[in-house]
Amino acid sequence: MVAFGKKLRENQIQEWQGYYINYKLLKKMVKRHARQIEVGRQDHHHVLKDFSRLLDKQIEKIVLFLLEQQGLLARRLFILGERHDVLLEQTEGLSISELQEAYREVGRDLLRLLYFIEMNAVGLRKILKKIDKRFGYKFTDYYVKTRANHPYSQLRQVFKHVGIGAVVGAVSRNLADLREHHGDFVSIYDQPAFADQDPVIDSIKAAVNRLSNSTDFLHYLSQHALIIREELPDPSEDGDVEQRYHFVSLLLNLANTFLYMVNTYIVVPTADDYSLSLGAAATVCGVVIGSMAVAQVFSSVYFSAWSNRSYLRPLLFSSFVLLVGNILYALAYDLNSLSVLLIGRLFCGLGSARAVNRRYISDCVPLKLRMQASAGFVTASALGMACGPALACLFQTHFKVYMITFNEDTLPGWVMALAWLIYLLCLWLSFREPPHEPKSKTVFHEPNAVVAVLVNDAVEHGSTQQLLLNSRVNSQEGCEDEVEECDDDEEYSEEKRKPVNSIFSAYRLLTPSVKVQLLIYFMLKYAMEILLAESSVITAHYFIWSRNSVAIFLACLGLTVLPVNIVVGSYISNVFEERQVLLASEIMVCIGILLSFHIFIPYSVPQYVCSALVTFVSAEVLEGVNLSLLSRVMSSRLSRGTYNGGLLSTEAGTLARVIADGTITLSGYLGEKRLLNVTLVPSLFICISSIAATCLAYNSLY
Repeated sequence: MVAFGKKLRENQIQEWQGYYINYKLLKKMVKRHARQIEVGRQDHHHVLKDFSRLLDKQIEKIVLFLLEQQGLLARRLFILGERHDVLLEQTEGLSISELQEAYREVGRDLLRLLYFIEMNAVGLRKILKKIDKRFGYKFTDYYVKTRANHPYSQLRQVFKHVGIGAVVGAVSRNLADLREHHGDFVSIYDQPAFADQDPVIDSIKAAVNRLSNSTDFLHYLSQHALIIREELPDPSEDGDVEQRYHFVSLLLNLANTFLYMVNTYIVVPTADDYSLSLGAAATVCGVVIGSMAVAQVFSSVYFSAWSNRSYLRPLLFSSFVLLVGNILYALAYDLNSLSVLLIGRLFCGLGSARAVNRRYISDCVPLKLRMQASAGFVTASALGMACGPALACLFQTHFKVYMITFNEDTLPGWVMALAWLIYLLCLWLSFREPPHEPKSKTVFHEPNAVVAVLVNDAVEHGSTQQLLLNSRVNSQEGCEDEVEECDDDEEYSEEKRKPVNSIFSAYRLLTPSVKVQLLIYFMLKYAMEILLAESSVITAHYFIWSRNSVAIFLACLGLTVLPVNIVVGSYISNVFEERQVLLASEIMVCIGILLSFHIFIPYSVPQYVCSALVTFVSAEVLEGVNLSLLSRVMSSRLSRGTYNGGLLSTEAGTLARVIADGTITLSGYLGEKRLLNVTLVPSLFICISSIAATCLAYNSLY
């Protein structure tokens, strides 16, 4: 693997060589100014002015060349348009074919221009990152804020792509007009589907999509899934992914996510009564619910490793284990055995294939569809979380078949066992195992057009934070530092770009800021698990709620997930900086926890419901923003392999759930009257600690 400077030299279009960003010059300037500051010959103010002037000249050079090339393309399209008007009156197929090829040639030249923009965007981002790192102050913040919002902004000219969109439209329309359909010429404005039938248009659209953030909500949800993308997509590699892609297999993968979340939460409304029926205390529901999370701590690791070799086999194994686990859960009632009940839940946890679900989307879905697939992953999880408790309230019956009891306690197990059996059959018949890459073929790439996406978003919305955060993508991780610190952009050790091979190696790659974000994730999962797992006990003790009432309450909480993500992804994230949303959400979680305490006044339904809503919704907002940041600042070495970023976040969240469920069970020994306050104290402590850690982390960065 080569560093960016060498990659830039090797991939430059030769006739445009003088118009690329002078990355080598800027890198030398960074080193020179760093040495001068060290010996006290220059101050930061002078450096800021000098680099601003240099970058302005570089961007101006790029912009003027871009405008010139757009003008040349526009002139060629104008001449072709005149020929097109003449040919519309003729029927000579050869001439039309030649004109189509001429339009395709314009399209191919446009692709070269798009790649030119992409390479310059990566170079700009890297230089801004190096300046921030070497001089220790917020140059990127200053530079982007002053340039992006100026009425004569050349930065905006580069990344809004208005002229390019017009060229794409002209090529698409004319190629569609030249394609005969049922004896008539087809317009892309009347039938847009025909615009996508020419391969060159598909290639242009794929390139433009890498440079344009078309759907904020989908972009937000895809980051919420924490499916860490590799940095510069190789077109040939994306072609390999196209061959591995299978739509039905993707749907089955998402169905696994949905069913597992249903399986997790379907027992929550009835776990306390089930425990009582087996002779245990109601607070043992914490162990019943948490035993699934305990097993998931271990299953996440072996499923992540298994997904290196196969996707079908781990999904089949997951479905079978979940089928067995749910049958054991249901049979525990007739066997009158708490042990069988817990073993059944442990089996369910051992069937957690969320690591496989994430990995399949990352490896087997083409880049142009990965954002939608990632959003589908989050949506399936949210719907499963809402449907689980909702289904539980439908099981109001009691009957026996051959000495096997079917009631509100056992029906969740039997229904999920049937669901997993049907899913297992569908998986066996319809899932297509994609071919896996040979280990020797694993390649790592430089940061990609997502840079331009984030720069574009920052320029479009007048917000610098997305670019600020992206400008530090991997800047604090070892792998990127090793690339940037290589003198003269020589080749560096491929070993340092390989995936980590142990959980401890992965942990050592985490910077303090990433550790803070994992602490935040731990905190919010702990607070949510305390709220959800003890809800049936708390509401029965204080309000004498029925199972139906608890199930409806939990389902309503689950249904807030998607609306909250829509609001945050489409509006809040475009108005406020992500670090502001992060800190505000943490404070709101803290307020929700404080409101939940039962101190002096009689505990009421409005107090409980409102405090639960504040806590849950704030935690959802916090989870989305936190994972969005994690997906961009985690080391690229954690984008592949067994011990990847998704596994680390899953382990952090699962460990939080295990500790929370254990806290509920242990607190139950003090009595149900003290359960609420005793379980909220650790939540409050962890929340305050995460707020303090966040403030310290951002003060050190900003």
